[in-house]
Amino acid sequence: MWHYYPEHYMFSYQLVRILAQSHFGGGEFNECLEAASRIKPGDFESFHQSWNLEGDMVLAEAEQARAEGRLLSARATYLRAANYFRMAEFFQVPTDPRKNETYGKGVKAFREAAALMDHPPRRVSIPFEGQEMTGYFFEVPGQQHGPLVIMFGGLDSTAEELFFGPYEMLNERGISLLILDGPGQGESLRLRNMLTRYDYNVPATAAFDWAIENLDVDPKRIGIMAVSMGGYMAARSAAFEHRFRACGIWSAVYNYYDVWAKRPDNHPLSSVLCHIVGVENMAEAREKLTQFTMKDVVDKIQCPTYISHGGDDRQVPVAQAQAMFDELTCEKYLNITPADSTGSAHCHVDNMTKVLPLFDWMQQQLTK
Repeated sequence: MWHYYPEHYMFSYQLVRILAQSHFGGGEFNECLEAASRIKPGDFESFHQSWNLEGDMVLAEAEQARAEGRLLSARATYLRAANYFRMAEFFQVPTDPRKNETYGKGVKAFREAAALMDHPPRRVSIPFEGQEMTGYFFEVPGQQHGPLVIMFGGLDSTAEELFFGPYEMLNERGISLLILDGPGQGESLRLRNMLTRYDYNVPATAAFDWAIENLDVDPKRIGIMAVSMGGYMAARSAAFEHRFRACGIWSAVYNYYDVWAKRPDNHPLSSVLCHIVGVENMAEAREKLTQFTMKDVVDKIQCPTYISHGGDDRQVPVAQAQAMFDELTCEKYLNITPADSTGSAHCHVDNMTKVLPLFDWMQQQLTK
């Protein structure tokens, strides 16, 4: 993976991540490099300030384009602004009062863009344990009773971010997409304090039930997919919800406790982890994570399952993918991008084309 900041991996990774999303409208390369050039490596406040500034500047361009009736340009510009605000919010600690404000700016910009799309997504709200899970339904235009993928992100990720890549890669393969902020993610966490949970099959089943009751989709052609920490969520969901036709794991997580066991207490995402599991310190967080394991669970997965993982993943070691694969007893596929190749970083962000075989496979599973 390319390191813009040789002395700071996490900052470099986030830059590579948004550059990858730029292929799908989530940024413009030179705007991203402009923002990156203002950041002092390791300085989280400068990271926020620079990306927030970039977001504000691009948002102003979007507003001007819309006012002048240049709606195609406005749509594209709102999308970039939305993702820049997501970056600005990323490392902000949950106690920072600006975090939800920045998050809200990004969501608003995304929804302004969505309203200008040729086929705007449907905003959805799924009742769940007295609250709601919200997200977006991107339907393949003109399709009736077609296949669907239900998708979650990872850690505290946002539904809006999953537009940049999965939407295009699935819709153009004839598969509609339901993107959700599950427990511990996006609106569910930031606005409703809905904490993450080890039994992610419960919200996944709620999403499945809601989809077949409210969307024009084929209940026998619904897949589950998730990315990063979502690799655990997707696997857990498929293990206990056997109506899923296929399971796509975009970076496997076999044991999330092991992922965090050797990370320092002051890891850049420690405060976020504590927040999503609802504890005060890392000792308590690690104790919570002992439940987040696929040991003695993997073999319950019955549907065909595909794992895609980077061989040089510094966030979730490739051994986690191998452990998951080895214990699968269903029809299974493993795609490891070699460590000496682009695309070998976490979630293939350093070359998103390396995840295309997973989407091709999902097409084969759900559209045949």
